[in-house]
Amino acid sequence: MKDTWAFLGWSGGKVLVGRGPFRASAVAPESGAAFYRNDFGLSSDLPWWIPAEWALMEPAALAREWEGEEPPRVAWEALDASPFAGVFQEITTSIRWGIFEKTVPVVVERGSFVAGAGPSLAVRALAGPPPLVPYGWVDGRGGFAGMSPEHLLMLEGRMLRTMALAGTARAEEREVLAVDEKEIREHEFVAQALVSKLGDLGRLERGAREVLDLGPIVHFHTPIEVALDRDESVESLIRRLHPTPALGPLPRTGETMSRLQTWRERLGAPVEFGAPFGAWVNGVARVLVAIRGVWWRGEDVKLPAGCGVIEASRLVNEWRELRLKREAVKARFGL
Repeated sequence: MKDTWAFLGWSGGKVLVGRGPFRASAVAPESGAAFYRNDFGLSSDLPWWIPAEWALMEPAALAREWEGEEPPRVAWEALDASPFAGVFQEITTSIRWGIFEKTVPVVVERGSFVAGAGPSLAVRALAGPPPLVPYGWVDGRGGFAGMSPEHLLMLEGRMLRTMALAGTARAEEREVLAVDEKEIREHEFVAQALVSKLGDLGRLERGAREVLDLGPIVHFHTPIEVALDRDESVESLIRRLHPTPALGPLPRTGETMSRLQTWRERLGAPVEFGAPFGAWVNGVARVLVAIRGVWWRGEDVKLPAGCGVIEASRLVNEWRELRLKREAVKARFGL
């Protein structure tokens, strides 16, 4: 259990727990459970990981398996803004040239464990209150864990649910967010792109744009539901939706994805950050966007965060938003 395991928040307040060894597969099993894990570019041909055993548990019961472990503490390094500033300039130039309307660079804060280790850090994700959903993958000396507010999709039968989640502010700026033209425009890029990608699959209903409260920060949130005309595989829906403009480029083309991947690599983003991470349990799928998390390998720790850049974006404001998101993650994990 303590060498290879995975977890994902499920319905009814439960958490799905898979224990290794895992078997990789191109498709989800017809029954039972499997976890979906891929990189941002969806390069894996075997993205489904079938555990040797699985269970739906109370989060507290899983946390008790780690009682007595040393609490994790991380020494964080000072973050240099220069690499991000260079990428930001390249993005704004590309926007002026008409290559992008929006894209999402990622900044990574680095540190090292001075106490505890990754698995004991992962367990802290279980304490995330709704609407945050805990997720994690622990494999030997490495892994990642987080509390994501964003579903890429939920699929049960022919009912598909997704969301647009974009536009960010501090909790005390909630009223300002509601009338901020830049944040509204950024959110609408995401919502309209999702409607466009899903409109041919069935009867689509877009909910009202609302402000989602996540404690220290708030986001614009728009729910979207589609009553599908026919059965659709989880894999095909993931590839249709990922990455949404909340984490990816708009428009999404081979060129814009390649440029974004290059910027992510330059800034040291973990390959799973912003990628789909989810699970399948007896015909029901739940797939998150892997954000608001921490990645580690041995003693090394990474805390990534992304920001949506559009024509109206300004460097100092985006740098402030990135810090706000990272600080929110640190607070959730007690770091």
